Amino acid sequence: MLLRFTLSAALHFNKELPPEAAEAVQATVEKANATLFRRGVPAEADAAEIGRITGWQVEGSSLTLTLESGTYTRAHDALFRIRKPLAAALGRHRLGLRGIEVRDYRIDIAGEIPEKAVPNLPMIRRTTRDEAGVSLELAVDATDLENKIPDRLVRLIEEKIEGLKYGGKAEHWELIFESEKRSGGFVENPTEEMLARGWIKHAPARGQWIFAPPAVQLFRAFERIVVEEIIGPLGFAEMIFPKFVPWEVWKRSGHAKGVYPEIYYVSAPKTRDPAYWEDVGDYFKVTGEVPVEMIRDRLEGPIGGMCYAQCPPFWPFVQGETLATGSLPIRIFDRSGTSHRYESGGIHGIERVDEFHRIEILWLGTAEQAVGTAQELNQAYKRVFEEILELEWRSARVTPWFMAQEGLAGVAETENVGTTDYEAFLPYNETWLEFQNVSVAGNKYPKGFNVKVQSGEECWSGCSGIGLERWTAAFLAQKGFEVDAWPKRVRDLFGEPREIFHFL
Repeated sequence: MLLRFTLSAALHFNKELPPEAAEAVQATVEKANATLFRRGVPAEADAAEIGRITGWQVEGSSLTLTLESGTYTRAHDALFRIRKPLAAALGRHRLGLRGIEVRDYRIDIAGEIPEKAVPNLPMIRRTTRDEAGVSLELAVDATDLENKIPDRLVRLIEEKIEGLKYGGKAEHWELIFESEKRSGGFVENPTEEMLARGWIKHAPARGQWIFAPPAVQLFRAFERIVVEEIIGPLGFAEMIFPKFVPWEVWKRSGHAKGVYPEIYYVSAPKTRDPAYWEDVGDYFKVTGEVPVEMIRDRLEGPIGGMCYAQCPPFWPFVQGETLATGSLPIRIFDRSGTSHRYESGGIHGIERVDEFHRIEILWLGTAEQAVGTAQELNQAYKRVFEEILELEWRSARVTPWFMAQEGLAGVAETENVGTTDYEAFLPYNETWLEFQNVSVAGNKYPKGFNVKVQSGEECWSGCSGIGLERWTAAFLAQKGFEVDAWPKRVRDLFGEPREIFHFL
């Protein structure tokens, strides 16, 4: 993108600038334009792209500067570079800098910028469009400029433009393997059959199920297979990750960039004082209704959300640490609780739910170790799906959405960063269900949480989520409910269905 930055800022001093101070200002401005603003700029850079002061004016105790730039030494950076030299030059006249006021800030972006790429944020006062491109007038102060708000805003627009090009997973899907066709006689919807048999019932909350003993038996059978055939032989050790995630974790993991439509938020009460809540309880006792608005007014936050992606809450355990070479690769997993996701695509059966049960596999080490672990997992999954579950399935290399958002679409083939998806065929509707994945996330999480390795090499990580609901949906859709016809290992681990509920 071709960029122009225009800034008008007033430097306020402790008293009026005397006429003789003008000479010091002029000399400082000329030196800054000639040398100071050119530091760190490539020698071949066009002069028009380098920040410079195009005008200045004394107004009583204030010095107003107009700065313009292209890509290099952007206008706000130029302002803070000249702040100290100006303060030193005018200090000889007993003038002390008291503060900086941003009067106007404009970013001009040339070219065709999609309307959806320009965010709706409070720091954008006005957006105008013409044949040349888009102009953004900002409402920012000096602290915002020091915090690089204009740079972050430009970077966000670039990411949104890249995200609009992404267009969905279909554009980044490359078939790796497809199993043989496996004919089976079952062609019904497994969720409906589980409901009819009393294996599951809808829970009161959206996208939530209550699983009866036979369904849990199948979950536990799959867990045993995972432990005994995959994570055990590959040396993964069990941990317990938190299931409430504060904002600080999601800021570092990158989820804070766009997770908001799909998380379940958590708020804490402002106080535990029973007197503060007494009228809430009284209201329910009298009306039989929970006073949601009364409760909302007495909450802090939200202070975070329920576990959305299972691995981010692990990372504070190693945050800021340097991992000893002898401990690598580190291979761990968590199966301690549910994950919660407000499904934007809508809920469907047991395979697309808001509350789900998952075994999260995570590993970290050098880049070579991270990629190697992913390859070992892929081989283990292939053996389980082919020889133990006997599924009709396929795998594909995809670029996950979080990478496309960050401008990384297409790097999976060249840098080993990306995801392998596993899909199972569903006979009842003749579609494919994504039921497993293996992702190498590169340095995304180690960088966000400042994790290093002793050798000085870059730390990489990967993760793989095993969703028990999706394994169950894929398996039952193909194998049906006649336990005696199931593959032997699953049949032996499942046993006889414990149907203990009989309703009149």
